Amino acid sequence: MTRRSPIAKEPRVNERIRAKEVRLVDPSGGQVGIKGIDEARWLADQLGLDLVEVAPDARPPVVRLMDYGKFKYEASVKAREARKNQTRTVIKEVQFRPKIASSDFDVKRKRVEKFLRSGDKVKVVMRFRGREVTHPELGRDILQRLEDAVEEVGAVETMPRLDGRQMTMVIAPLRRTKVKEHSGSVDAEDQEPPAEEPEEE
Repeated sequence: MTRRSPIAKEPRVNERIRAKEVRLVDPSGGQVGIKGIDEARWLADQLGLDLVEVAPDARPPVVRLMDYGKFKYEASVKAREARKNQTRTVIKEVQFRPKIASSDFDVKRKRVEKFLRSGDKVKVVMRFRGREVTHPELGRDILQRLEDAVEEVGAVETMPRLDGRQMTMVIAPLRRTKVKEHSGSVDAEDQEPPAEEPEEE
């Protein structure tokens, strides 16, 4: 037998409240007391408010006086703001080699900085070929060089770790306030390039 997932229901409002007697709460949360449903509806009508059943399982049910339309609107605005402010965690990958040329290093470094300024984490992968893996310190030196080069926009979250023929390190973007501290009086947001989709490695 298939179980049905519970469906979120809106509270009963005004005429939909079935109880004959309710525990009434005023708009500020204060207790009015136990009232007959007809009296509670009359009070709501006099105040130009709605009766909203906030605790249907209580005995008697708890009903609150409020502007339900305004309440629903404010709740939707808060939910939308919460979704907008959620941190979008994206991890980009940039690959290096132990014998990377200076010009290639600069290209990779700029790409890492671009990702960090966009708010994305960067997984830096140092790939070893052949006997290069017997000298992991060469790769670690490159990663240290990169860490120093991007310190104004990012900080190492996961230290370099050798796994087989590759060494990985994760760099996380600094918070805007920290970027601002490193950059002096210039606002951190003014430093960021125009919003665009970061290139994949």
